[in-house]
Amino acid sequence: MEINLFIYLGLIFGISFLNRRFALKFKIPEVTGYVLLGVVLGKSLLNILDIETVEQFHYLSSIALGIIAFSIGIELKWKIIKKLGKSIIYIVILESMGAFIIVFISLELIFKMDIYMAILLGSVASATAPAATVAVIRQYKAKGSLTSTILAVVGIDDAAALIIYVIASNFSKSLILGNKVDIAKIIQTAVIAIIFSIIIGIIFALIYILLLKKIRDSISIQILLVGFIILLLGICEYFQISELLAIMVFGATITNLSPVITKKSEAITEFFTPIFLAVFFILGGAHLDISVVNKIGLMGLVYFIARSIGKIGGASLGAKLGKAPEKIQKYIGFALLPQVGVALALALSIKKDFSLPIYGQKGKEVAIIVINILLFTTIITEVIGPFLTKYVLQKSGEIKKEVK
Repeated sequence: MEINLFIYLGLIFGISFLNRRFALKFKIPEVTGYVLLGVVLGKSLLNILDIETVEQFHYLSSIALGIIAFSIGIELKWKIIKKLGKSIIYIVILESMGAFIIVFISLELIFKMDIYMAILLGSVASATAPAATVAVIRQYKAKGSLTSTILAVVGIDDAAALIIYVIASNFSKSLILGNKVDIAKIIQTAVIAIIFSIIIGIIFALIYILLLKKIRDSISIQILLVGFIILLLGICEYFQISELLAIMVFGATITNLSPVITKKSEAITEFFTPIFLAVFFILGGAHLDISVVNKIGLMGLVYFIARSIGKIGGASLGAKLGKAPEKIQKYIGFALLPQVGVALALALSIKKDFSLPIYGQKGKEVAIIVINILLFTTIITEVIGPFLTKYVLQKSGEIKKEVK
């Protein structure tokens, strides 16, 4: 007899409850427990959550990413961004480009990898997934300049990673097909996609504020907010633009134009977020396959080390050039290692695009190597990333006390 999805969901929430009690007792980040539970329940070990089942829950994962993006957006208050100044831009540019360049060079020098393959892996390395970082910040209710900078960076990083990926993907496709590479056209495509995402986010925020101008009851805001986030997800998927960026801009516009609506909207997302985060990370962990360690080996390890150096070194250098406070210069890079979510989405996009017959055997090889390296390194980043985020927030004094 086939188990239906409601039983799987009940199992996931039951395990999530136990995981939270365990995390609180032993003072570890909840997200790490969720990912490890996903690995245990997934194809790596018990295979209770097989790939077919996990794929049927992809809508829940998308909604979780939408809520995460909104949570980041409402933290991006202009007065805070203005106070932090140009340091955020320096950090985003140098940490994303740092990861891209160091991964590309390392793979080229050590493994003599084809340029198109190394460029794609470098572009995926530039992405920082906000979900794990936001989960840790919310769990420990962190507040302060480092926390605000982290949230701003992981939000804006999505735009930077998208630009790098679109350029790298089109460049690699041209190399595989032997076509002339038109850099100007590639950059133009990426910039248009980013601008489109921003415009949609702003328009939706203005409509949201207008509709709620004379309405203050929580249920109306709750219905409208969920509806707007889901609608944004659908529109962005239809036009193949960044839903994370659009929803982040949606939240940022609301928080800077209407503090009252923002406060009520934030309270609503705080209620929903733990539910969706639990599902998101358990399902994310279920995607991972520990057997790829044997297939990827040294290549995956080099990718992980190179990406970590690029992220940590680039972020610290950016903070220093931007004259950010000393604690930001010292700690910011260590909160940027998680990659499940955005990077995994990019890897799945590569798998889908490059597996097309037009790209032949080279395209299939790209798809296999990229997805396996991402699965391997995601296991590492999602286990140690939340611990590092918690550590730097504690060292900077922005976690006041442990959650009971």
